[in-house]
Amino acid sequence: MKIFFYVAGILFLFIIGGVAMLFNLFKIDKVEPQITTLKEPTYIVGISVCTNDKDIYKDAGRIGMEFETLKKKIAIPNVKKPWGFIAVSRNYDPKTGKFEYIIGDIVTSALEVPQELIAFEIPAITYAIFPIKPKAGFLWGYTIGQIKRYIYTEWLPNSHYAPAGIIDDFECHDERSLDKKSPRIDLFVAIKKK
Repeated sequence: MKIFFYVAGILFLFIIGGVAMLFNLFKIDKVEPQITTLKEPTYIVGISVCTNDKDIYKDAGRIGMEFETLKKKIAIPNVKKPWGFIAVSRNYDPKTGKFEYIIGDIVTSALEVPQELIAFEIPAITYAIFPIKPKAGFLWGYTIGQIKRYIYTEWLPNSHYAPAGIIDDFECHDERSLDKKSPRIDLFVAIKKK
């Protein structure tokens, strides 16, 4: 009987430890952002989709695959080296949850744009930069969504800043996002003083 309680106790601790680890996977780091002003605009060439809070998770994957397929067929002129990729959210409507999602490679010039693609200029304004570091690779979408929820419902209302109203935010992916052990991207939130 003692062995039963001993094994049951160990099993209970194992389950509690596993649950705690699982909850830690889904916990986001609420950090203070770095505030910076871009010195010049950044240009991307890519594609866009109108989406909403509910569909963004599937739309992001779909549009990402579509963009990669297009890049195999069409050369994007003036791609910046080293590589950089940006995903922009703009024109968010809080009543409907709808917004435009634009993805593209960073380019040094957007004067030449293949017909199947669009160019977008990220304005040289002030941004709050939040690092995004998912605890596991499969948690990218979840982590980005939770960080955005924190920013727009907690951080911005309690900060000295308001949304800039020009673009909402953009994710900047570079070589750090490809790191197998500790991937990271930066989320730039367009802001202005209140």
